[in-house]
Amino acid sequence: MGNVAIFKQQTGVAVTGKRELSDFAKTLASSTTSRRIQTNTNGTFKRMVNGEQIGNAVRGEINVIIVGALPKVSRIFYKEKFDPNKEATLPNCWSNLGDKPEAAAADKQHTSCAECPQNIKGSGDNGSKACRYQRRISVLVEGDSSGDVYQMNIPAKSLFGKGTGNVHPFESYVKFLLANGESPDNVVTNVSFDANADTMELLFTPLRNISDEEYELVKGAQTKPETKLYTVITVAQADGVKKQPPAAKAEPEAPKQKVVRSDEPDDDGVEEPVKRPQKKAEAAPKPKAQLADVVSAWSNPE
Repeated sequence: MGNVAIFKQQTGVAVTGKRELSDFAKTLASSTTSRRIQTNTNGTFKRMVNGEQIGNAVRGEINVIIVGALPKVSRIFYKEKFDPNKEATLPNCWSNLGDKPEAAAADKQHTSCAECPQNIKGSGDNGSKACRYQRRISVLVEGDSSGDVYQMNIPAKSLFGKGTGNVHPFESYVKFLLANGESPDNVVTNVSFDANADTMELLFTPLRNISDEEYELVKGAQTKPETKLYTVITVAQADGVKKQPPAAKAEPEAPKQKVVRSDEPDDDGVEEPVKRPQKKAEAAPKPKAQLADVVSAWSNPE
């Protein structure tokens, strides 16, 4: 009878065999179950399902098949520094395609990632950018015939740089595969910790082409809603994080100017009209001396 025992009433139902889960049920399943591969600073990988570790940790390296990734690198910004002793919060701002903030971001820093002040060198610690690059990919684990999809987070230091031979950082690894006529979802990829790095950094190496059985698992995985969902930054179902970040401190408003009234006009650079001083009356011109008087003065000097 199998699962029939879960029903209260089963009479009158004629079903031959068990129907497959519908797309509706698969969507609900993806919203209630989260799977991810956690990378740890001690050089181990852990499978996490709904926040609980499943099985033993794997040290050093793990083999996966990449089944989903966004076409561009994402961006993510936290105003507060990471503190393992505090409850995790959602980012203040993030962009899945690295071009503009997502609508759900509670504290958008700019309308454009390219022009954002958090995208300038020196806005973060030690001359870095405060807004960090990040990738989330969806993977299948080699040897897991269930076809379960896991989310895997690739930090900024594991994204960029040049590879050596067939060992690469992630972005260089994808270009390396495509240049050699291979697709990331047609290859088993070895993900390993870089033993020569001072911090936790991952390296990617092609191991082999996938088998026919794995190819069928890949095709099935790429139809699942969670495969796309896991590639998006800040998926509450995948992260188990729903707490909003601390509200940004509002900039203090400039004090409003009081209205000052006066019965005199302000000195606004326009000269007020002034009464012009009257000109002094000019003295009446002396009458011109008669010619006879002038001649007489010459002939009778004193």
